[in-house]
Amino acid sequence: MDIWIYFTLLAATMQAIRTAGQKQLTDKLSRIANTGVRYIYALPFAWGYLLWMLHLKDQEMPELNSQFVQYALTASVMQLIGTACLVAAFSYRNFAVATSLAKTEAIQVAIIGAFFFSAPLSQMGWLSVIIGVVGVLLLSKVKFSWQDIFNNPGAGFGLASGLGLAITTLLIRESSLVLQTDLMISAAVTLVFLITAQAIMALAYLVMTDSSQILAMVRHWRLSLFVGITSVLGSIGWFTAASFQTAAYVKALGQIEIFITLLLTYRLFKEKITMAEYIGMLLIIVSVLVLLLWA
Repeated sequence: MDIWIYFTLLAATMQAIRTAGQKQLTDKLSRIANTGVRYIYALPFAWGYLLWMLHLKDQEMPELNSQFVQYALTASVMQLIGTACLVAAFSYRNFAVATSLAKTEAIQVAIIGAFFFSAPLSQMGWLSVIIGVVGVLLLSKVKFSWQDIFNNPGAGFGLASGLGLAITTLLIRESSLVLQTDLMISAAVTLVFLITAQAIMALAYLVMTDSSQILAMVRHWRLSLFVGITSVLGSIGWFTAASFQTAAYVKALGQIEIFITLLLTYRLFKEKITMAEYIGMLLIIVSVLVLLLWA
C-alpha cells in the first residue's frame, strides 16, 4: 500500500476527532479564538515533529525560496478562512451535516485543480463531480435559486469552508514540491511554516480585537490542548499525503472521515440525521469512490 494512503487515513481520523473537540469549544470561545486554538496549541508539537524528522533523515533545514513563501503564506490565510467558516457552520447545522458540506472540499479540489493547477479530470472524474453536487444540494436543502442559497447560512459556511480548505490543499502540495528535497522533510517544513504563521495571525488578531479570548483559551487549556494535538497529527497526515500524491486523490480518500463523523454524531452529540441527509452523504461518498477508483 502506498505511503500516502496511510497518511491520509491518519489525517481523516484525526480531523474528525479534532473537529468534534472544536465543536465543544464553540460555546466557550469566539469563532476566531476557536479557530486559533488548533494552531497555537499545535505549534510546539509541529516544531518537535520537524526537528525529529530532520534528525531521522540526517538532513539540514532546506532553504525557503520566494516561491515557497508565496504559496505557503497564501495557504496559511486560506486555511484560517476555511477553518473559521467550519466553526461558523456549527451554529446553523448539526455536526455531521456541517462537516459533510465542508468535505465537498474533495470535489472542489478536483475542479480548481483542473482549471488552475493543470490537473484536468477524466470523464469519470467529471461524473463524480456531478454526483457530489447532487449530494451537496440534498445535504444543504437549498433550492435552485440564488435567493434560497443565500438565505441558508449553514450551507454557505460549509461550502465556503470546503473552498478555503481545497485551495489550501492545492497550495500545500505546491509549497512542498518547490522545496525540491525529501518529501517527508518538505511536508514537515511546510507544516511548521503554516502553523507558525497561522498562530501569529490568530494571536495578533485577538490581541487587537478581544484579548479576553486569550485568557479563555488558557482557562480551557485541556480541551484546547486536545484540539491542538489532534490538529497537528491530522496536519502531518494531510501535508505528507499531499506531498506524495495529487491533491484530488488525497481528499477523495479522506472522505472516510464522514463515517467517523457519523459515529461521533450518535455517540457524542446525540444528534439525529434525516433520511435526505443520509442520501446526500451517500451520494458524496459515491462521488469520491468514482473519483478514486475510475477517474
